[in-house]
Amino acid sequence: MHLEYLAGEELEGREAGKVGQKKAAVYLSQQFNSYGLPQVKDSYFQRFPVREISPENIEVSINGVSLEFMKHFLHNANFDDVSIKNASMVFAGYGIDSENYTDFSNIDVQDKIIIIKDGEPINKKGIRKVSGTAKKSKWENRDEKIKVAIEKGVKGIVVVNQSVAMFRKNYSHHFSQTKMKLKSDPFEYKIPIISIDDDLADSLLKAVGIKKGLYKTFKKINKKGKPNSSDLLFKCSINSKMINNDLTSENVLGFVEGSDLKEEVLIVTAHYDHIGKHGDDIYYGADDDGSGTTALLMMAEAFAKAKEKGEGPRRSVLFMPVSAEEKGLLGSRYYTENPLFPLENTVADLNIDMIGRIDEPHEGNPDYVYIIGSDFLSKDLHNINENQNELHTKLQLDYTFNSKDDPNNFYKRSDHYNFAKNGIPVIFYFNGVHEDYHQTSDTVDKINFNKLSKITRLVYYTAWDISNRDKRPAVDGIVE
Repeated sequence: MHLEYLAGEELEGREAGKVGQKKAAVYLSQQFNSYGLPQVKDSYFQRFPVREISPENIEVSINGVSLEFMKHFLHNANFDDVSIKNASMVFAGYGIDSENYTDFSNIDVQDKIIIIKDGEPINKKGIRKVSGTAKKSKWENRDEKIKVAIEKGVKGIVVVNQSVAMFRKNYSHHFSQTKMKLKSDPFEYKIPIISIDDDLADSLLKAVGIKKGLYKTFKKINKKGKPNSSDLLFKCSINSKMINNDLTSENVLGFVEGSDLKEEVLIVTAHYDHIGKHGDDIYYGADDDGSGTTALLMMAEAFAKAKEKGEGPRRSVLFMPVSAEEKGLLGSRYYTENPLFPLENTVADLNIDMIGRIDEPHEGNPDYVYIIGSDFLSKDLHNINENQNELHTKLQLDYTFNSKDDPNNFYKRSDHYNFAKNGIPVIFYFNGVHEDYHQTSDTVDKINFNKLSKITRLVYYTAWDISNRDKRPAVDGIVE
């Protein structure tokens, strides 16, 4: 019942700050009220202000020819709105020299827009021409080049990235959907930074007589070890009006007050927002994260019933569906920066994000759950979860992604991370990604409810243990 409503057509994908998310928040608060849970500081909501950014509201033209967002260029919407008219352009190669240092000293970049290539020059043997080794240097990271270029007074940067075509194909929703920031957050850059693909870069270079094209040109540096460069014979204009809305979003609060240890708080989180509606297409988000939100509701009801019978937890438990996770973990970050209960009294965060589907490595075996972060800060917490699983649910606890070096970076991609970076032990419960991840096809009919129920029970038993044991889980790991 919960999941069919949350992932239903009426809620239009629950995009943070939009009507569907507001309806979901009201629904969640109504459930908490029906369980007899009290308001926290006179409200079921922790509201937070955000800025909405529409990345398509940008115009780029070169020599009077308009380039189209998504078709010709991409950007990360992480810069202030600008209005640049007819700025000169400079081709700056890789923007590096033979000493592995970037200073653009042989190029006049003041008040100009530069074009640079990601990475470093590499020869046929895979050796980097600049550093003379196959080992990575810091200049392979474009952020270092961008930082120095900004210090030199550039007006804008065009990065040639051979992955643009792949990004456009596989991550179009990420680049095209609206972005959000907490209203207090500055943008990372003051100047526009856009990415183009190799083909477009080739055509630009050839248009000014660099006939060898992109690859041969970028792979060369001059005799002094400086990047090949050229003042381009055309102008570039960039005009953006992306910051177009001040909105609010809400974390929802379901509070179960403890007894003799009530000053200490366990938090259970699941993000209830999703990526919304694009045109007529609704991104329902049944697994991501309607499944985790449903689990949280069921647990809140169970804890409320126990308390009603006089058998409630010793520690307080805050069941908190958070919003704007899909916009950069904003709701959980806002909470940790504006906690309703002191962080030093917060004993752990159990975070549930996608537990209703089966990923490809586990086809035919639904009785598993990925556990991430459980032993990073507290061996006690890790052992509690393992013991409760052994006693009650006997799921396969899969630690494949339980690494800070995981290339998927799952540890930092859901709401538990905002608690972990504040020294609070966490467990992230997750079923892995699948073909419907962030697609319109993430619908309720594909949810494995038996799997969802078993994982919910594991989180419940772990939460019950933490909230009733004599000592809180000890912190013995390193905070990053």
